[in-house]
Amino acid sequence: QVQLVESGGGLVQAGGSLRLSCAASGRTFSRYVMGWFRQAPGKEREFVGSINWSGSNTLYVDSVKGRFTISRDNAKNTVYLQMNDLKPEDTADYYCAADGDYVGYDPSYWDYWGQGTQVTVSS
Repeated sequence: QVQLVESGGGLVQAGGSLRLSCAASGRTFSRYVMGWFRQAPGKEREFVGSINWSGSNTLYVDSVKGRFTISRDNAKNTVYLQMNDLKPEDTADYYCAADGDYVGYDPSYWDYWGQGTQVTVSS
């Protein structure tokens, strides 16, 4: 019902910023809860944050609070992850995800996934 494609990853120095985009196609995008996850080498996929259908409620993992911001533009069928003050430990493959309901931190509960985009932060 929805297809997701991430973009915007790259290589930045510590303290820099990146803005990831997730373009969605399919019906009723505006009613999906959207999430961002990341997976570093040797680690399990980790919840980063989520945003409800209207954009009024967001949730973040503690390690990114105050640095990352999730937003969405339903008219453009796009969700964003603005990442500021990047740190080397933010280095990971970043994935966007979608679900018809908010299903929490566990990635196994999210129904739809993008292909991922690499973020590398140098020290």
